[in-house]
Amino acid sequence: MSSKILVIDDDTSFCVMLKTFLQKKGYDVTNAFNAKEAEEAIRNQIFDVVLTDIRLPDSDGIQILKYIKETSFKTQVVLMTGYTDIKTAVSAMKLGAYDYVGKPINPDEILHTIEQALKKRLEKPEPVAEKKEKKETSDFAFVKGASSTSNQLHEYISLVSPTNMSVLIIGDSGTGKEYIAHTIHMQSKRKDKPFIPVDCGAIPKELASSEFFGHIKGSFTGAINDKTGHFEAANGGTLFLDEVGNLSYEVQIQLLRALQERKVKPVGSNHEIKVDIRVIAATNEDLSEAVKRGDFREDLYHRLNEFCIQAPRLSERKQDIMVFAHHFLALANDDLEKNIEGFDDEVIELFMNYDWPGNLREMKNTIKRSVLLTKTSTVPIDVLPQEMRSAIEQENAIPYYSKENEESAIRSALEKAGFNKTKAAKLLNIDRKTLYNKLKLYSIDL
Repeated sequence: MSSKILVIDDDTSFCVMLKTFLQKKGYDVTNAFNAKEAEEAIRNQIFDVVLTDIRLPDSDGIQILKYIKETSFKTQVVLMTGYTDIKTAVSAMKLGAYDYVGKPINPDEILHTIEQALKKRLEKPEPVAEKKEKKETSDFAFVKGASSTSNQLHEYISLVSPTNMSVLIIGDSGTGKEYIAHTIHMQSKRKDKPFIPVDCGAIPKELASSEFFGHIKGSFTGAINDKTGHFEAANGGTLFLDEVGNLSYEVQIQLLRALQERKVKPVGSNHEIKVDIRVIAATNEDLSEAVKRGDFREDLYHRLNEFCIQAPRLSERKQDIMVFAHHFLALANDDLEKNIEGFDDEVIELFMNYDWPGNLREMKNTIKRSVLLTKTSTVPIDVLPQEMRSAIEQENAIPYYSKENEESAIRSALEKAGFNKTKAAKLLNIDRKTLYNKLKLYSIDL
């Protein structure tokens, strides 16, 4: 299988010449003439090596390098530079670039550099697939995304992380709320202290005090040992309360008191323990509405909501869909010991148009299952779950049409199918031959 190389340079003739030269040497080469085209290519497929000029009309090689390292860590980046940019190139190597080559390019030198970069790529470990941390918080790590929504999300994270403010993360299930919380913790002054995640929906009301504040041996039936509560375990660090809206009203009162006083008393003990914690909470429901209904204490809501972050749905981040898809593909390859290279065009089109109700978690599970079933070098559409394919077909299907509106229905189907006759026929629920006859009947020329 040919190694994939992306060549980025705004000098069109040089870029095409280098592509031709490398293709003759057996490489699969793609050209991009600016940063925008380069980022689009990187979103859609994984390259083994990227050769990029340091100076680009709409960005620079350093930004391209950072983008690549966020989306595909194993991709090796080689910078092409003039004499005046050597210092910048050396700095870029500290950020993860493999090497730099000076212009004018020496063919033998660039070939040697590419060969060495490919060897390095095979050696380099994938940090996102660390075996020691199988928690879901690591599943989305190292993937920032390229959309304006992602940029704003990470800007908010960067702003609030160094503070001690309580953060409320709101978002649908599967949007990576725990990842956001963990990222805030890792960018905070508490990063060397514990990060304790608590699933509030899984704590029975009668055991909540023990879970949060701990207990001493013999304090109640079944307390056969002393237990350290979540507050004490998180001392000095961050306590993450996932699905905080599921807490009972009585437990909310206990939680509020502990947060106000920064002291906890284990069940059965007469001694209070001082705790220094930062609280991050998450929910998939509208807590302000729960406050109005009387299901959630208003004072606790304001205590938790010093700063609010909205975790965006995947369907709101169209630019990021293939970034995450390739990231989850790399994770699945590593976990299943496979080497699937990418996705068929039909799969990419489906991914871009699908609503992703389960968000990032659904995508991760879908891709892992698809990689397991794939027998070719790229993921084909027929290994995707039937419900995904059906959802797209139903969304695109042309509603019932009669003789009176048949022509407009055919034209609409052709537009939806990108003027692909086979796809248009499927949307109309007729065979290809019938569609051809209808095209002739209505004098529709394609």
